[in-house]
Amino acid sequence: MITCRVTLDPDFTVGEVPRRLFGSFIEHMGRCVYGGIVDPGHLESDTAGYRADVLKLTRDLGVSLVRYPGGNFVSGYRWEDGVGPVEQRPSRLNLAWHSTEPNTFGLHEFMTWAAQAEVEPMMAVNLGTRGIEDACNLLEYANHPGGTAWSDLRARNGSPDPFGIRLWCLGNEMDGPWQLGFKSADEYGRLAAQTGKAMRAVDPTIELVACGSSTPSMPTFGQWEATVLEHAYDVVDYISLHAYFTNDPEDRAGWLASGVAMDEFIDGVVATADHIGAKRRSRKKLMVSFDEWNVWYDGRTPGTTEDWVPDPRLIEEDYDVEDAVVVGGLLMSLLRHADRVGVAALAQLVNVIAPIRAEPDVAAWRQTTFFPFSLTARLARGIVLQTRPQVAAIPTKALGEVPAADAVAVHDPATGAVTVFALNRHQDQTVDLQLGLRAFGALTVAEHLLLGGADLDASNTRATPERVAPRSAAGTAEAARATETGFSVPLPPVSWSVLRLVPAQGEA
Repeated sequence: MITCRVTLDPDFTVGEVPRRLFGSFIEHMGRCVYGGIVDPGHLESDTAGYRADVLKLTRDLGVSLVRYPGGNFVSGYRWEDGVGPVEQRPSRLNLAWHSTEPNTFGLHEFMTWAAQAEVEPMMAVNLGTRGIEDACNLLEYANHPGGTAWSDLRARNGSPDPFGIRLWCLGNEMDGPWQLGFKSADEYGRLAAQTGKAMRAVDPTIELVACGSSTPSMPTFGQWEATVLEHAYDVVDYISLHAYFTNDPEDRAGWLASGVAMDEFIDGVVATADHIGAKRRSRKKLMVSFDEWNVWYDGRTPGTTEDWVPDPRLIEEDYDVEDAVVVGGLLMSLLRHADRVGVAALAQLVNVIAPIRAEPDVAAWRQTTFFPFSLTARLARGIVLQTRPQVAAIPTKALGEVPAADAVAVHDPATGAVTVFALNRHQDQTVDLQLGLRAFGALTVAEHLLLGGADLDASNTRATPERVAPRSAAGTAEAARATETGFSVPLPPVSWSVLRLVPAQGEA
């Protein structure tokens, strides 16, 4: 058995867990909005067409923030098409996804849905086919109290009170040749800085996110961030990262270590941002917005259509247990960087590479990836602790040698609870996670759940919507055992676990 030693101390911390870390993303792509968020013909839908079952699962998932309306879609989007009387809204070509957009779901509908879902809105502006004036018009429409053409139009359209949207993305993936109006780093950096300054003149309370690299494999990665931030460092609050992780059949070990790749991507962007900050002699620490991330088997399911049909079925992945283990590891990576990653968004929320699936004639259901996200969102409350796992390494093709296991811990000073998230990447051997917890006093196990270790190809599908769920380790050979210095936790091969410990005098 492999041993992994981790010693925890409440005085050695990373930072407080940002609630915005548990964001998600809805885009006018495939059946995410139409057929996912809204479906007027479904038995679970209300009079406005919002699906109550999807809303409930969104709240159960623990989503804190939702990015909208894109994604690639935003780079050709005319936001005015989605406001005003629904019957008067124009139908347009969705050039990003080669489908038809009816615009029956727009800004007002999104804000109504966000309030019901109890999530913070994160809006993106079109810097592909549009620019500074359009971004300022949208911001004025959304946030200005009244007395101007755009704010008064919002009131006439049924929302007299301003929406008060705080978080704004300055475009989307503007380094990508697939993006309408994609730009060089110098072109985009100037536009982002100019747009951000103008938007802050409309509403100085907003927070702004500049586009970073679309993937870490972009040939311009690093140089893109540096050039963009040379222009926009003083204007923006965040630089974005996007990354999707795919199982390479020839490098399963590397796939299970996707969290290591995420760590390296974040560290690289932070280093570049800090380099520009140092050059500018700035005391400001730019934060990171990892506002698109997920597991995605690109090419396994259709990613586009040639028929200009509405609501095509695009990248509706069926996720299995092994996918959920990898997602759990990616969440651990985000937690480990809680001092610099202030925003993150799992892409997407419903149907499109999503933790929630919805069909027109059955109740919505949880995919396997739903569970590590919901558990982390619920239990990661408080301060992330420094963890330095001492464990043997395993070889990978893409990443070299990586630790066979990983662990991240969160301490809640208000309750005394310590929550440990743990990952075993080894494909054959159990890892004995030995937790040193003397600095916390006597603790007892309040909750111990895990995914993986067996049935790695099992999925929750339309036919078997409840086949997979986290299992309790209590009373089994997988249960945590108290030791003189803390706890010993067996981690089955290819598994993700969460252990919640509370002061022994009573459950927190």
